[in-house]
Amino acid sequence: MTLPVAETTLELVGALMRSKKECGPLHVVRMGLPLLVGLWLCPVPLLSQDSGEDTAISRGDRAEIAITVRDSSGGLVTAPATVKLYKNGVPTDQSQTSRGRAFFIPRSLGDFSITVEAAGYKAGQKDVSVTLPIKAEVDIYLQSETASNVSVGVPGKPVLAPKAKEALVKGLEALGENKLDEAQKSLSEAMKLAPGNPEVLYVQGMLYMKRANWAEAQSVLEKSNQLDPNEARVLAALGMALSNQKKYEAAIPLLEKSLELGPTQGWETEWALAKSYYYREQYDQALNMARKAHGDPHASAPQVDLLLAQCLTAVGLYEDSAQVLREFLKNNPGSPEAATARHWLDGLAANGKIHADAAKPSP
Repeated sequence: MTLPVAETTLELVGALMRSKKECGPLHVVRMGLPLLVGLWLCPVPLLSQDSGEDTAISRGDRAEIAITVRDSSGGLVTAPATVKLYKNGVPTDQSQTSRGRAFFIPRSLGDFSITVEAAGYKAGQKDVSVTLPIKAEVDIYLQSETASNVSVGVPGKPVLAPKAKEALVKGLEALGENKLDEAQKSLSEAMKLAPGNPEVLYVQGMLYMKRANWAEAQSVLEKSNQLDPNEARVLAALGMALSNQKKYEAAIPLLEKSLELGPTQGWETEWALAKSYYYREQYDQALNMARKAHGDPHASAPQVDLLLAQCLTAVGLYEDSAQVLREFLKNNPGSPEAATARHWLDGLAANGKIHADAAKPSP
């Protein structure tokens, strides 16, 4: 029996900073913003263009992938760069950038990976899904091998200029107080001053998550992850953004990696991973992760109980599922989710999975 589960939402909880003078944004963000929140085919020949704007070849009903290569500040990387295109993991074409741009016109749609290599920069990579015959714009950010804007004692972490730092902290403060319009105003200023800073991109992603703008959140969080890979909190947020768009297959490895890097970051990531497993019909993994989320003493969202009940039902543990639902109804009789829990409990009884009397919640 497939039971619906509510979408992941985001809660930004607590006072994360006393004032912008006491702690900089890098420190604030690393405290964490709590969240609630193929087949291998033969390569297909592609046509490569030096410039999509200059080419006289019409792409007709085919898609075009336009790549812009930028440095960590958001400026164009004008030095020649090699751009390689892969489809389903198979290399299919490559090109050299011209004025920071490269273009491909694949003969078919699908999922692609793009890698960029340029002298003096660390290699960059980004995945893109092209499902319609349109022009897809892709920005790829490269970090300098010898960046001069790296903070002492924190290898590889860009330092924000004072004005950008001030704008970011103001945005964080407003976000923590749920003043979303005010937060957007400050973050827009921070994005203007430091468009390639991973921390700024991360917080902007959190704002998009708060507003349930999942696609926008995915875009900026992917950029943050490119610039500063393997940050558990970024991977978790990106995985949740994908999960909320029902891109469960893409979400799972990100959420798994996030928990591998930061196993104590909280139940929210475990719940999002359990949800993604469930909808991919990986029920044993889903149940294991749902139990972990449910067992966290800080877990309070009703979706935790409901997802655990779903997972128990999926593996045939009907009585255990009923017990979870009865406990939920006992503790949350007036919640909006109570009707859903009652419907599921009655369904288990009606289908003969549990005794009819067992559908009644404990007094």
